[in-house]
Amino acid sequence: MNVEKEVLKIKKRNQRVELDKAWEISWFRKLVIALMTYLIAIIFLYQIKVENYLLSALVPTGGYILSTLSLSPIKKWWVEKRVK
Repeated sequence: MNVEKEVLKIKKRNQRVELDKAWEISWFRKLVIALMTYLIAIIFLYQIKVENYLLSALVPTGGYILSTLSLSPIKKWWVEKRVK
């Protein structure tokens, strides 16, 4: 009976880990963070009275998006170098 409980615990943990992994790489998560970055940048730039704050807020947002796009290939390369 104990073994069955342990197996069930492991299966639940594995499911939780898989969902966490899926969340970490999901486009939804990236878009939410990008939107939050944009809104926070708008508020900050508006407060310090930057002209064209809506356009200027795209800079940090674009940086975040570019970093998420470029990190996957870099990570893959890094992992391949470590495995050899």
